[in-house]
Amino acid sequence: MSSTAGHAFQSLPVDDEERARERVEEFFDRLTDEAQPAVERIKADPARFDLLQAAICDAPFIRDCLLDYADFAADLIAFPQDEKVIDLIKEVGTLDHLTVSESELMRALRGLKRKMALGLALFDLGRVWPMERVTEVLSKFADATLLAAIRFALFQETHRGKLKLANEAKPEEDSGLIVLAMGKHGAFELNYSSDIDIIVFYEAGKVQITDRFELQPSLVRVTKRIVKILQERTEHGYVFRTDLRLRPDPGATAVAISTEAAINYYESIGQNWERAAFIKARPVSCDIGAAEAFLSDISPFIWRKYMDFAMIADVHAMKRQTHLHKGHATIALAGHNVKLGRGGIREIEFFVQTQQLIAGGRNSQLRVTGTLEGLKLLAEAGWIDDETAKVLAIHYRFLRNVEHRIQMRFDEQTHALPKDDEAFEAIGRLMGFETRGEFDAALLSCFQSVSSHYANLFEADDEQDALSTIAFPADNDDPATLKALEELGFENSMQVSSIIRQWQSGHYKAMRSEKAREALAVMLPKLLASLARNGAPDSAIFTFDEFLKNLPAGVQLFGLLKANDHLLDLLASLMGSAPRLAQTIARRPHIFDALLEPAFFGSIPTSPQLKEQLAQSFDIAIDYQDCLDRARVFVEEQRFLIGTRLLSGTITPQESQLLYSDLADVVTVGLMPLVVEEVARNHGYVSGADITILAMGKLGGREMSPTSDLDLILIYDVDPDVTESDGRRPIAVTQYFARITQRFIAALSAPMGEGIAYEVDMRLRPSGKAGPLATEVASFIKYQNEAAWTWEHMALTRARVIGGSDKLCARINRAIDEVVNKPRDLAVLRKDVAEMNERLHEAKEARTVFGMKEARGGLVDIEFITQFIQLAESNDANARSTNTRQALLNADVPTILPNADKDTLLGAFDLFSDLIQLMRLCMVNEFDPDTAPDELKERLFVQADMPDFARLIAHLEESQTAVRSIYEKVLAQ
Repeated sequence: MSSTAGHAFQSLPVDDEERARERVEEFFDRLTDEAQPAVERIKADPARFDLLQAAICDAPFIRDCLLDYADFAADLIAFPQDEKVIDLIKEVGTLDHLTVSESELMRALRGLKRKMALGLALFDLGRVWPMERVTEVLSKFADATLLAAIRFALFQETHRGKLKLANEAKPEEDSGLIVLAMGKHGAFELNYSSDIDIIVFYEAGKVQITDRFELQPSLVRVTKRIVKILQERTEHGYVFRTDLRLRPDPGATAVAISTEAAINYYESIGQNWERAAFIKARPVSCDIGAAEAFLSDISPFIWRKYMDFAMIADVHAMKRQTHLHKGHATIALAGHNVKLGRGGIREIEFFVQTQQLIAGGRNSQLRVTGTLEGLKLLAEAGWIDDETAKVLAIHYRFLRNVEHRIQMRFDEQTHALPKDDEAFEAIGRLMGFETRGEFDAALLSCFQSVSSHYANLFEADDEQDALSTIAFPADNDDPATLKALEELGFENSMQVSSIIRQWQSGHYKAMRSEKAREALAVMLPKLLASLARNGAPDSAIFTFDEFLKNLPAGVQLFGLLKANDHLLDLLASLMGSAPRLAQTIARRPHIFDALLEPAFFGSIPTSPQLKEQLAQSFDIAIDYQDCLDRARVFVEEQRFLIGTRLLSGTITPQESQLLYSDLADVVTVGLMPLVVEEVARNHGYVSGADITILAMGKLGGREMSPTSDLDLILIYDVDPDVTESDGRRPIAVTQYFARITQRFIAALSAPMGEGIAYEVDMRLRPSGKAGPLATEVASFIKYQNEAAWTWEHMALTRARVIGGSDKLCARINRAIDEVVNKPRDLAVLRKDVAEMNERLHEAKEARTVFGMKEARGGLVDIEFITQFIQLAESNDANARSTNTRQALLNADVPTILPNADKDTLLGAFDLFSDLIQLMRLCMVNEFDPDTAPDELKERLFVQADMPDFARLIAHLEESQTAVRSIYEKVLAQ
């Protein structure tokens, strides 16, 4: 190994030098006397001192590691040598599987991982090592930890009498066990907080087993134990999250598969995405001979001798999947995904891999795993020019460095640039940029350059060429045009032609001017190409026709669409894949105006801004009924804009839940004073009274979807001496607040000319339908403490007060905390929760795996587990969360829910929630996989990070099975 003691560190800026020096002194205080020479060297070298300051101030995870391993870190900064980090890999190799216990092995690996993370971060930030060296060493560390886990798991299975090993000191040798590192791990390109993707096979003839019927079960146990050792979160953290889903048909196969079964699968039904995945496959920590023989056997599957049209079509399909991640032509840097976003890492990887798939069958020199090496060899082979290879290599290194700094701040597997300015600027400083402007410019230049090179290679104008000679004569259909439309994918070309000829005839209001018709004619090829890229182009053009019918004028819109391809693609996507949003835009074409605002994709209105917009709308209303109409328009428009942002990738499904919930909060709270005023016109006011809204269910948990109704309870407080209102027609207090509640429900849900704002459900109020519409606060508290059923207390875990005075809100919150945290008989609680769950499942069974809410193992089961834990365990009131995901994260009850099970539930909850959000956004009716638009299906499997729709179905089945298993463990009678 080479020494780098004389290396000149990169100097890194800090935001607050005074705070930085204070934190550095805290670090120095942790050092022992032996580390003082290192301290002197660091203080004497501004670059070394700057590195330490930057790491401590701008990377909280690294700061924690610095304090945990202070002497090691100081020595590394003062006297950087390769061996000091590389020796951590050697130290993994000293862990003796023959003598170490599983808990000791797990603890040791987790400690070494944190130390490795620290060493790599310092060498990365200081530019002691280039990006390639950092990813290579991390990948080799992953190899070493994987080997340690494999050796331990194999030896333990032998110790149980199930396996026989040829070499107990090196159990993997000649074992027949094959472990392939895939993806970035296989290519020695692991990112800072990366998962590792592996596939486990076994050669049945080589595995020595005591009972041949135990062959697969035994190796499945070995595989699961390997994953547990590496992935399970303990108080010491984790080593690597481990993903086994790249194996053949993961929803239906075991986690360890025989080579014979695997070869049969790849030779019969293997997919092109799996061919792409195997480009980076690498045998690691296993029976290397058996692994190399297996890869040789499936080489004809990976590397086709000849190009064929089906493969080329699949390459284009892979391109379209990537397009869903790309975002828009205008790149909003804050929140941009440096991996999946437009101009990101994935485009460079895809740039290389698709050409390897096309050409690698005939040119074996292109069969390399690394992206940078692939670029170099593609240029040498003449597939790309030298300048393109050079530029993309520079951008790849830059983006990977940005990715590492995003991840090392909190050790999170994320690829998105922060939306928060302070966090965004911290990434820039860790990259060595002095100012935000310099970092912004470098990012924008990189993204635009990558996107341009990607487009030049992949985004051919074949659709435009096919439509270059189209014609729509007024009196008849043009045969060549009909053929071109059919080639694009339109099924009823004559009807499509008839619709377009009607546009050009000027029958629609928007098309009456000559300029509008000319503008449409110019952009028509682009429009048809965009509509054709949707899964249902005929349906898309029918919807666009309805849109045009209602459009007051077309010249400005057509001009903007012609100049902004991203808006045209977005409009086409709405028409083709999101029937619900398409209906909205066809009914209210003026909603599209908001999409034309330059800031639409770069900013999201906050709750205060929404309140101001709604208030301004009410200010110009002529009366109460007009206010209600305006509230309905406001809700529909804002829901549409949230949905469009989600569909376009500007926000995530989880972010959309919060935005839908914020919107509902603003509207419900905003309407309440209007309702009170309307009731007061006849009945006056109740002196000193206070009223608030208790949001329950999805609104309470801030988990709203585009179609969610509002579960509400109205609670009021009044002086006991006040018995009636003070208006010209006074009524009793109970009747007064019942009248307010009735008017409030009508204000939200009564059908009017502008539809409804929200459906409202009041059945969660005390005593349900039999109880009063509005509940006096003391009665509410008494009911919850003395008469409420268990299911009502479960619902109370999601109760959130919105509106009303601070005093009343605080009183209700205290009461809820007391009820939720009161001691309970766990056996009775389990029985009640399980019976309620069973009744719900019997009342509504899921028809398909996409019934992710009501399915056994679906969202309801996760919610019931979470609510059971909240009721079973006393919690700090400050830690109570009405949001299911946050409540599950807060749950710290390993005796009821081990950390591994919690991680499984969180992953399933995110998966189900995200997909449900997209389905409810796009579909008018229940999602039917047989009839849903192809583009929507594609959005769903891409959102789930699955390669195709069939894999998504398998993944959902696997996830629901896992959740139900955990549910039965937690709530077993």
